[in-house]
Amino acid sequence: MRLLNTKTLLLEEFWDSTCTPNYAILSHTWEKQEVSFQAMADLEPAAQLLGFSKIQACCRLACNDGYEWIWIDTCCIDKSSSAELSEAINSMFCWYKEAATCYVYLADVPSDDDVKAPRSAFEKSRWFTRGWTLQELISPCQVLFFSKDWTRIGCRRSLSSRISEITRIDTAVLIGDETLLSKSIAQRMSWASRRSTTRIEDMAYCLLGIFDVNMPLLYGEGKKAFIRLQEEILKRSDDQSLFAWTAAGTGNIDPQTVVTGGFLASSPSDFERSCHYVPRNLRQEPYSMTNMGLCMTVPIISMKDHPEEEWLVLLGCGSVLEADSIEEVTFVGIYVVLDPIVELSSSLRVKQYTFARHYTLAAIGNYDPKPLDRW
Repeated sequence: MRLLNTKTLLLEEFWDSTCTPNYAILSHTWEKQEVSFQAMADLEPAAQLLGFSKIQACCRLACNDGYEWIWIDTCCIDKSSSAELSEAINSMFCWYKEAATCYVYLADVPSDDDVKAPRSAFEKSRWFTRGWTLQELISPCQVLFFSKDWTRIGCRRSLSSRISEITRIDTAVLIGDETLLSKSIAQRMSWASRRSTTRIEDMAYCLLGIFDVNMPLLYGEGKKAFIRLQEEILKRSDDQSLFAWTAAGTGNIDPQTVVTGGFLASSPSDFERSCHYVPRNLRQEPYSMTNMGLCMTVPIISMKDHPEEEWLVLLGCGSVLEADSIEEVTFVGIYVVLDPIVELSSSLRVKQYTFARHYTLAAIGNYDPKPLDRW
C-alpha cells in the first residue's frame, strides 16, 4: 500500500500490512487534470494541475486532524502497472474499511446548501451516482462529508436518513447496526442499480468488496465482467435472490410476450426493482455453473395456460410487504420455458430451461414446496 505524507506530500510504500500506520482516506469524483502517481514525482509541475489543490486541501485537513498519512486514489496507485492496479482494486474495499477516517469531497455542493431540502445540491451530487463511491460510502468506520470549499457538511451517521433516501441503502447499514453481509444479494445489487462507471468493466469491479469477491481484472471484456462477478458470487453464496432481477428498459413489454434469455443479469441496473427481496426458507440443494449453464434443483409450477407452455420456478427468496397492518410474505418466481431435450447419449437426456420473461417476476403467496424438478 502506498500512502501520501500529509506534511511533505511525498509518497511512501508500506509492504507489510501489519505495519501500516494510521491513515485517512479520500473519496471523491474525478475531475479534469487529476494528479497521477507519475506527476507526484515532481511537485513543482504537479502544482500547476487543477487537481493539486484538492490534494493540498485534503492533506491539510488530515494533518489538522492528526493524521500523518492519507490515501488518495489518483496519486497513490501506479495505474501504468496492470498488476498494481488489479491488486489495488481487489484491496480497495479493505483499504477504505481500515482507514481511520474517510473524507468525502463533494465538488458540486456549495457550503450554504440545505442538505435536507428537496432536490438539494447534496441530493443531486455526482458523487451519489458513481459506482466506485458505493463501497466508499459503506465500508469506512467513519465518513465525513465536505462541500466544494471544504466546509464540513456532516457525518454519515448524522446524515444517515437523508443518505438512505438518496441511495436506498438501509439506515441500519449506514449507522452500523446491521452488517453489509446481512443484506441479500438482490438488495446490495439494487444499491448499485442507478450508478455508473466510465468503463463498462468497472461496474463489476467496483462491486468486488460489496460481495466479498476477488477476481482478476480483464479490461476489454466488457459486460462479461459482470457475468464473471455473478459466477464468483454463485461459488460463495446460496442466496437465490441473485436470480431475482428484471431486465432494465423492458417495462413496456406486453406481459404475454415471451422474450428468452440467460439466468444471470447483464448489469446491476437489472436489479433496480429488487431492493425488497430477502432470502426465504425453501428446501434446496447445492447448485453450480457448468459448461451447459446453471444446474440446480428447484420447485416448479406448471403454467399450462401461459404461452409457450411456460413453467414457474420458485426461488428461495421473497418479499415482506405490509398493508393495513397485515404482513404479506411472498416467494419470488421466474418464468421459464423448456428447451428441446438435449440427447447426450442413448441413455442420457437432459432437460434445459430458458429464462422466458426476464422483464417480470411472479409473487407467490401460499405455497407447499413439495414437487421438485431438475433443470
